[in-house]
Amino acid sequence: MTILISGATGAVGRNLVSQLVTAGHSVRVLTRDPTKPIAKGAEVVTGDFVAGNLPAETFKGVRKVFVFPAQGGVDAFVQQAKDSGVEHFVVLSSLAAAMEHPRDQGSVSAMHHLKIERSVQSTGVPATILRPGTFALNLLAWAQPLKFGNTVSGPYAASAQAPIHEADVAAVAAVALTEPGHEGNIYAMTGPQALTRVQQLAAIGDAIGRKLQFVEITPEEFRAAMSKFMPELIIKMLLDYWSDTVSKPDAVRPTVEEVTGRRARSLAQWAGDHVADFR
Repeated sequence: MTILISGATGAVGRNLVSQLVTAGHSVRVLTRDPTKPIAKGAEVVTGDFVAGNLPAETFKGVRKVFVFPAQGGVDAFVQQAKDSGVEHFVVLSSLAAAMEHPRDQGSVSAMHHLKIERSVQSTGVPATILRPGTFALNLLAWAQPLKFGNTVSGPYAASAQAPIHEADVAAVAAVALTEPGHEGNIYAMTGPQALTRVQQLAAIGDAIGRKLQFVEITPEEFRAAMSKFMPELIIKMLLDYWSDTVSKPDAVRPTVEEVTGRRARSLAQWAGDHVADFR
């Protein structure tokens, strides 16, 4: 059996392909740009994931598929997969889609990922939904200022999140794709510890060997600074998340360990894996 991976050049996809190939599985990746780095040992098929109408060999021998939540939607892709005999989807979604908090109602992330989930579920093919919370990768937003100094600024310094390592999301996906009994499950997952934004920055500082400082600014100052670079809906989503997690930090989910049998990677481990990004 061959496992088909979409989004294979993204952070989760790269880790997933590498983990599956290392474990000895037959892996095929779908990409629009075959010149991008892909783990050795994986077969590459070139095609437009969003548009569908993929080459006939895309689904040959494939029974399980990892679905990346592409901005353009996945309707055409999952329908072609179903028509080709795929028996199980593993879908990358977001914890926002669970609508656990008022802030999630109508948020950009919740609406996008719910649409992806519903597209897959509408096929009637059994699916496993992965709902990670905030990615540690989001902290790469601090990489640019740290290349020029030891200070980053932002609102809600005391808010606490539980960032998850992209490799742990991939590890849960790998289990769901290769072991029985995960069809129909929804896996909410986080990193192993809720840390304030100050503590998150300190973890990066420890990894790169520098003493870093978090300078707190007001939400209004953040909005004014970021409005040049991101839409207002994204800014609102971030501010709502950070403000909510001041008094009520992210709830830590044990899902990574429950599914994989191994503890979730700490933020310190993530920072160590990404030292080059901050130097």
